[in-house]
Amino acid sequence: MTSTTAPTRQARLVLTPNTSMAGLLDGAWWPYSRDLATELLPLVEALRDRFGRVTRITANPAPWPVALRKVPVGGHAVHVGWFTEQAPDTMILLSYELGRCDLLVIPPETEPAAAARLMAAASAPGNVHTTGTLMSEENATGRLLREAGAGEDAWETDGGASRQPRPHPRPVVGARMIYLPRGMRR
Repeated sequence: MTSTTAPTRQARLVLTPNTSMAGLLDGAWWPYSRDLATELLPLVEALRDRFGRVTRITANPAPWPVALRKVPVGGHAVHVGWFTEQAPDTMILLSYELGRCDLLVIPPETEPAAAARLMAAASAPGNVHTTGTLMSEENATGRLLREAGAGEDAWETDGGASRQPRPHPRPVVGARMIYLPRGMRR
C-alpha cells in the first residue's frame, strides 16, 4: 500500500531585500485559502533559506476559521499562538536562527492586482507602514480604481467615444537649449 500526498503549492511570498534599510515588515504572504494547516507548510519551506527553521508563529484568530495550537510541518510541529490584540493582517514567525519575520497576510480572496500592489508595498526596503495602514490604503486605492472604471464604462455606454491618446508635446525651445557646434546640427 502506497501513501500519496497532495502536492503542495508554492507560497505566494515576497520578502524585503536584504539591505541595511530595515522596515516594519519583512514582506507579504498571500495564502490560497484560510486553512492554516494546509497553507503553513509552503510558507515555512519558502522561508527556510532566509530565516531558518520556523518553530512558532503568532496570529490573530479572526481570519482563520480553525485555531490550531500546533501545525505539523515536515518533520516537526510549529506552535501557534493566537492573540486578538495582534493586527488581523499580521503574522509573526519565529525561528531558532534569525529570530523574527513579520509578514503582511493578504486575504486569499483579494484580487490579483490589489495583492500585487500590497506585496510590493510591504516588501519595499525601509517600509514604515503597518499592516493596517497598508490594507486601508489599498482599500482606498481599489475604491478609486473601481470608481474610475465605472465612470469610463458610463462614458462608453452613453455614446461617448474612448479617449484619444494625446499628441506628444513639442520640445520647448528657449533658455534651456544646449548649444551644439555647427558640425553636429541636423
